Amino acid sequence: MALDLSTTAPGVLPDTALRGLIESGALAADNPITDAQIQPASLDLRLGATAYRVRASFLAGQGKTVAERLADFEMHRVDLSGGAVLEKGCVYLVPLMERLDLPEDIQAVANAKSSTGRLDLLTRTITDNGVEFDRIAPGYTGPLYAEICPRSFSVLVRPGMRLNQIRFRNGEARLGDAALSQLHAKAGLVSGPAHIDDGLGFSVDLKPADGTLVGYRAKPHTGVIDLDNIGYYDPAEYWEEVHTSTGQIILDPGAFYILVSREAVHIPPDYAAEMAPYLAMVGEFRVHYAGFFDPGFGHARAGGSGSRGVLEVRCHEAPFVLEHGQIVGRLVYERMSAQPDVLYGAEIASNYQGQGLKLSKHFRS
Repeated sequence: MALDLSTTAPGVLPDTALRGLIESGALAADNPITDAQIQPASLDLRLGATAYRVRASFLAGQGKTVAERLADFEMHRVDLSGGAVLEKGCVYLVPLMERLDLPEDIQAVANAKSSTGRLDLLTRTITDNGVEFDRIAPGYTGPLYAEICPRSFSVLVRPGMRLNQIRFRNGEARLGDAALSQLHAKAGLVSGPAHIDDGLGFSVDLKPADGTLVGYRAKPHTGVIDLDNIGYYDPAEYWEEVHTSTGQIILDPGAFYILVSREAVHIPPDYAAEMAPYLAMVGEFRVHYAGFFDPGFGHARAGGSGSRGVLEVRCHEAPFVLEHGQIVGRLVYERMSAQPDVLYGAEIASNYQGQGLKLSKHFRS
């Protein structure tokens, strides 16, 4: 049964509409979807019981199912039911518990959760007939799969773990630069001047107010991280501190860094945002894929006073000098179709409200 959204305003669907999708059967799962999965503007997706080790990353492509393509690439299967390690540098495909039967006017986009991105755990969603990662066509009916590639740390996973999330849109939601400038003038989206160019620019902070610590770099040879262990691991066993007194650092090719934005940003209750990489021609690096910002992030009504964005940065072909204030990413703002019942950082447990430079929740403070 399709959900009638003909009276719903264009925009990103809030928690109330997500519950409507579940009630209508447009969002379904063999194990019932729980309230804990429902975020202000997204739904957490859960791993199923089997991981397929595959030779390479792939997309299904038009006219093909993921199951059909999997037969070409599968190497072996891993039973996750008792917990299993996904090895660093390997590519896995995991069927998710959730499946979709979307109305024709609803599309979706998926993204890694914040903690997933901060572990350099590349997690992307693919679908039957899919020609893009993380993009789900309007009216899609079928299963969902997570492609998982641990890039810095091997991880222990179990069925039901939530590594990525999905957001649903009714019509056009994105704000153009003119509308974004107006919103900034009204609501003050960012501390200091706003760099608006195809979104709201994020620059990197390499001149902290106190001390010389500006970030962390993942160590190359570490132990396994059990994703159920919160506040458990010693950061020194997995990360090297990055210090500078000059306002610049040199990124090493292939290395993964946790840095922080110079700007404190907030997301008003009527809006959501997504982190996107900046133009490739500004440097041989990119911001990692994690990037949903829910309504209320850094907002006063949700107990915030602006929150800085954690930047997950990987350098590519050549060593690159990164300097204080350099633009490294951008926030794309989108209208909500309605305000959510719950804002990020208010009634829900939010690990990163009011954050500064911060590792994932698995590490001790």
